[in-house]
Amino acid sequence: MECISVFDMLKIGVGPSSSHTLGPWRGAERFLGELRNENLIDSINRVKVDLYGSLSLTGKGHATDLAVMLGLSGADPEYIPVESIDIIITAIKNKKELFLGNEIIIPFDFETDIVFNREFLPFHSNGIKFTAYTDTREIEVVYYSIGGGFVVKEERVNSAKNEEIKCSFPFPTENGADLLRYCNAENKKVWEIVYENEKSMRSEEEIHNELMRIWDTMLECMYIGCHTEGTLPGGLNVRRRAYDMHKNLIGVLPYDSPYSWMQIIRQTEVKFRQILKWVSCFALSVNEVNASLGRVVTAPTNGSAGVIPAVLMYYLVIENHKAGEQEIKQFLMTAGEIGSIFKKGATISAAMGGCQAEIGVSSAMAAAALCEAMGGTPEQVTVAAEIAMEHHLGLTCDPIGGLVQVPCIERNTMGAIKAINAAELALETDSKNVKVPLDKVVNTMWETAKDMNTKYKETSEGGLAIGVNLADC
Repeated sequence: MECISVFDMLKIGVGPSSSHTLGPWRGAERFLGELRNENLIDSINRVKVDLYGSLSLTGKGHATDLAVMLGLSGADPEYIPVESIDIIITAIKNKKELFLGNEIIIPFDFETDIVFNREFLPFHSNGIKFTAYTDTREIEVVYYSIGGGFVVKEERVNSAKNEEIKCSFPFPTENGADLLRYCNAENKKVWEIVYENEKSMRSEEEIHNELMRIWDTMLECMYIGCHTEGTLPGGLNVRRRAYDMHKNLIGVLPYDSPYSWMQIIRQTEVKFRQILKWVSCFALSVNEVNASLGRVVTAPTNGSAGVIPAVLMYYLVIENHKAGEQEIKQFLMTAGEIGSIFKKGATISAAMGGCQAEIGVSSAMAAAALCEAMGGTPEQVTVAAEIAMEHHLGLTCDPIGGLVQVPCIERNTMGAIKAINAAELALETDSKNVKVPLDKVVNTMWETAKDMNTKYKETSEGGLAIGVNLADC
């Protein structure tokens, strides 16, 4: 059984896409690691990258080529100053050189050494092949970006001896039924089961610090998005909306930091329309930052990164003003557990399952976490996740121009609002009367994904992506 940590489901990285940006970036880092393990870095004189399937079809819009160059340069997406990204990319393009692994300079022409192949590799629609050359050898490695920043080799998945992680959790969960069985047997809430699992891998202090670092990144992302105006890059000329929406909502009260900003929001009007606008504003802000190659938390993907922060922010500034670090940690742990169930039983990759695998899963994660935070039972928590996903089933992925902008940014607002609604419905539900358990909707989502036409799976070859042209924008 695979162990998936909350820190696997909630990763800090750079936008705009977890599977098309963060995954290839991590793939490049892993390739460097393999070259180092064989003591080959110093003898490399050329590197070539082949992108396949969805990585090729929407790679330009998702900055896959840029991510590969940054990864091969040795930059870390979690810590790289985002303002240095343009500097590194411009230098590579102008000099036609790559500082491989930050160790050796080699010739590199991004126009010819990164090849966009339209064909799909059989294992997964997000295939990427790295080839390095020495005077006497050719080293070739193929990775697959399977969603959420996860990168695997085909043989590693298919070999029982090469499981990604040998599970040592005290409460290993494969599905929702496992989770509920542990909760009932141990008389624990969902987050408490997750916490026990996390403690088997790291100290309580590490768990606290990492969860708060994730939240601080989410909060800063919302803050930046709400205070940045202008037009998003990429050619669609999409105007940022979070800035104007926030300006109309916040009023004139003073603040000077993300945390003082939260206190001011708590003082604003909270009628139903204002709540809808605030939640939408939070979600928009994150995904506008994501679309600008900003730093976000993959939750569970970059394209759906705005849902969980928006719902957690709603809980903190509107629903429960007394909530603090403990509630934040509980929320994130519960969200991560629900996300892992979808990853194990279905997919979190839009290239495999359409947007139901991204916005649908993020909405289910947020709904479950909010339900838990508001006092729901473990059964109600899984009901909340099921309701949220049930009403995203079949949602296609059809980004215009291959960019994570239209309809992706708005879909985060829809996912967040649905999550709140799902949590409220679950809190009013007697679990004994539930007709569709969580595991049934996970399986249904996966069957729907397999039946979905390929052109609706992040290829930009169907739906809005061809119904609206760049020229129309």
